[in-house]
Amino acid sequence: MSLRCTLSEKILHFKQPAGTSRGVYTTRKIWLVHLSDGQRTGVGECAPLPDLSCDALPDDEYASILKKFCEDFCQSGEIDYDALRDYPSMLFGLETALLNLQNGDRLFDTAFSRGEVGIPINGLVWMGNHEEMLQRLEEKLAKGFRCVKLKIGAIDFDQELDLIKRIRDRFSFHEVELRVDANGAFPYDEALYKLELLSQYNIHSIEQPIRQGQWAFMADLCRESPLPIALDEELIGVNDPEMKRHMLNIIKPRFIILKPSLHGGMSGCREWIDIARDMGIGSWITSALESNIGLNAIAQFASSVYGDHITMPQGLGTGQLFTDNIPMPIEIQKDRVFIKT
Repeated sequence: MSLRCTLSEKILHFKQPAGTSRGVYTTRKIWLVHLSDGQRTGVGECAPLPDLSCDALPDDEYASILKKFCEDFCQSGEIDYDALRDYPSMLFGLETALLNLQNGDRLFDTAFSRGEVGIPINGLVWMGNHEEMLQRLEEKLAKGFRCVKLKIGAIDFDQELDLIKRIRDRFSFHEVELRVDANGAFPYDEALYKLELLSQYNIHSIEQPIRQGQWAFMADLCRESPLPIALDEELIGVNDPEMKRHMLNIIKPRFIILKPSLHGGMSGCREWIDIARDMGIGSWITSALESNIGLNAIAQFASSVYGDHITMPQGLGTGQLFTDNIPMPIEIQKDRVFIKT
């Protein structure tokens, strides 16, 4: 099979600034991989996150390395997974483009990909001041979300606690599931105290309470915390299967959260999920500010991993964030994402 590969770049613009404890995003740069065999075409998205992805490089360097991987792939007709382990966003883009070329719009043959069922998702409330976050929360609940994830760590912690208290005063944990994501914002010597305060509000889990790379400290927190801890940034750059097992065995989190663009593409995420499952660790899949091309692929991937009856909300709502997204047959209805057929 003779393949041709071309690359294009696109800048996405956020409807409103997206704040995390690492800073604020107003635009998002992505690279699109276009594959063709002369009759069929496929497209995939490469979307590294600056200052976060292990393959976040200066634009010229990123484009040059991606071009070389694409050339090698077109010559061999096969993805070199070992060579791409340390370039997860590039691997994800190539995986998606190849699946799209081979299978068309239905990347995986699942009930979700056939448009028969939706996948439950959480509503995402970005960091802001107290009133902004409260307004965004009200909007998510009004749209029908019953699992809400709050980004915390950017404003005063007491204000964040007050916001969570307001939610619980109105909605029990039976009505609204709350998740929080600290993005590593808590100092270790304050983390356990803050987790104890958060735990009184029946929170499902907290993502990455302390900065990644502190395995011993994170293991202590996972052992002592009254609140289930989920690893996210901690997984970035841990690309060898044995190292994945080693890290999870040391830290022993309750959950891991997988983003194909950050955590090894689809193949790397399958490794994480299989290893975690063997150790009794739960998982779910989220997008990482991709366009609808990446979001569509991640949602279909989630349906292939977890089956046709997903009950745990996934993090697949970020396609609503951009003013100039790429049209795809994917839509959100209340608290579920669907493929339109």
